[in-house]
Amino acid sequence: MSQINGLPAHILLVHAIVVLVPLVAVGVVLSALWPAARVRLVWPIAVLATALLALTPLTTEAGESLEDQVDRTALLHTHTELGDTMPFVAAALFVAVMLVVALHVSGSRRSMSAGRMRSLTVVTALVAILVGVGATVQVYRVGDSGAQATWQDRVGVAAGEAE
Repeated sequence: MSQINGLPAHILLVHAIVVLVPLVAVGVVLSALWPAARVRLVWPIAVLATALLALTPLTTEAGESLEDQVDRTALLHTHTELGDTMPFVAAALFVAVMLVVALHVSGSRRSMSAGRMRSLTVVTALVAILVGVGATVQVYRVGDSGAQATWQDRVGVAAGEAE
């Protein structure tokens, strides 16, 4: 998929990634740390994490298609290298969400001792926090490098012409 309605698919799909990564990250951290939030958020977050897992490779493939149509620069190279990490980031978020789902299901079955449940909660919360923060930082880095690659020369030229 290289175009959507005549526009490069990458620039449209990337907006979904930019919204979903922090949304899933916040949701997984809240769900891991706060049992009341877990009850309400675990399934919607699982759906969003699944959507993210599916959309991320589509977005990177669309980016590779767009890369073939523009001038290759060092900034573009940096962006593509960082962008190549995003399927792994989405997978890590998905795994963190599945750990929270497992925690939720285990808690609702009450088949585990309180000590084991507490240990599982701590491990899940640590994973959720590390992955959530890391994913949010990485999507920022990828997005910033894409913005730099796209706009760095154009904004400066436009501002200089206005004077």
